[in-house]
Amino acid sequence: MEAQLCKDEDVIVVGGGNSAGQAAMFLSTIAKHVYMLVRASGLADSMSQYLIRRIEECRGITLLLRTEIVRLDGAGNLQSVTWRNRETGEAETHAIQHIFSMTGANPNTAWLEGCVALDGSGFIKTGADLAADDLESAGWPLGRRPYLFETSVPRVFAVGDIRSGSVKRVASAVGEGSVVVQLVHRVLAG
Repeated sequence: MEAQLCKDEDVIVVGGGNSAGQAAMFLSTIAKHVYMLVRASGLADSMSQYLIRRIEECRGITLLLRTEIVRLDGAGNLQSVTWRNRETGEAETHAIQHIFSMTGANPNTAWLEGCVALDGSGFIKTGADLAADDLESAGWPLGRRPYLFETSVPRVFAVGDIRSGSVKRVASAVGEGSVVVQLVHRVLAG
């Protein structure tokens, strides 16, 4: 939806992973120009080679490595963005009103520590991803394994980006939610 708001305008995509690369490629078909800002010195460690090649070949994308946003200006809405090359210190300001941040996800789950099983990155473990020791630590009281999307706490489900192993896409989260509706009916009936 947001992409339609920037038709024929300059946009910024911040990030150097596959999601950022895919967003930049998609936006290059709609926007006037895409500036892709990446803090790292390259993309090889965080992006598929085929996507790197497509970005480098796309005339509608300018890839700016070692670059970060240092200032946002506007009154009521974004009107300009200043970015700086971290290596040279050189800064540029552009009249751009659209930024897409694709910098990854850090789950806000610290408050769940000790309540439900989390993976090493802090995402909620569900269903088959719950190991026997996860269930033992949680005191799993039921004679069955957790259902798909069920956490280490019986009848508590997690879907979408917060779930360990999710694909981090809205459509997937919606699909997971619709599956959980049926599972909730099952646990309430049983």
